[in-house]
Amino acid sequence: MTSVRIVDTPPGEAPLEIRRAWIGLALPVLGKRPVRYLGSGVLTGPKSFAETLLHLITLRLVIQSGYVVPAERAIEILEAVRPEAARWWREHAAHSIRAGRKFLFSPECCEYLK
Repeated sequence: MTSVRIVDTPPGEAPLEIRRAWIGLALPVLGKRPVRYLGSGVLTGPKSFAETLLHLITLRLVIQSGYVVPAERAIEILEAVRPEAARWWREHAAHSIRAGRKFLFSPECCEYLK
């Protein structure tokens, strides 16, 4: 699996210090280039399948571009070096890190690694 290194603070709804915690980490990506993806914020986005459908119907999901990273694995990597940041994700955005969920990291904050 290929990876990206986070080299700058990712955009998003998490507090700045939590987003900065990603800097320097190498994360596995699905695919070799950024993709366009329907997404939402980790705090204001849908928390269930029904809410996802509602957000889709009401056009509250937006097209974003980025590298797709398995959320569970990303949090495991974050936990190993910055456990307080991983704890924030588990306490405030647990729905975002369930099995099968993905994070989208902006290409501007990533360095592609082979």
